[in-house]
Amino acid sequence: MRDTIKKHTDFLAPEDSPVAKSAFFVVRTIPTKTPGAPRYGLKVTKRVFKFAVHRNRAKRLLRDWIRFNDKLMLPEYDYVFISRAAILTATRDDGREAMRKALAYLKKQYGGKK
Repeated sequence: MRDTIKKHTDFLAPEDSPVAKSAFFVVRTIPTKTPGAPRYGLKVTKRVFKFAVHRNRAKRLLRDWIRFNDKLMLPEYDYVFISRAAILTATRDDGREAMRKALAYLKKQYGGKK
């Protein structure tokens, strides 16, 4: 399992950072501060999810999808996943496929860029 981003300053991404969008989430990549050890962070806000049970479900789904598609994450980047409201209606397979597509897109577009 990968490490998680904990500090607020580590969540901040430059404006030109690579982004992939899905109906369920947005993923931003940030060059890692610790080479060879990429991390991920989850943003699940009260503005989008009013109830704690919904925020917890969104985080649980994102973690499952990340674990399933772990091999597609590049070691040069940290990943910040920003959840969208539609995540609550997603099935497990739909989410895993959306995550695979987003990470493959980032790998294809920005894999050679360091």
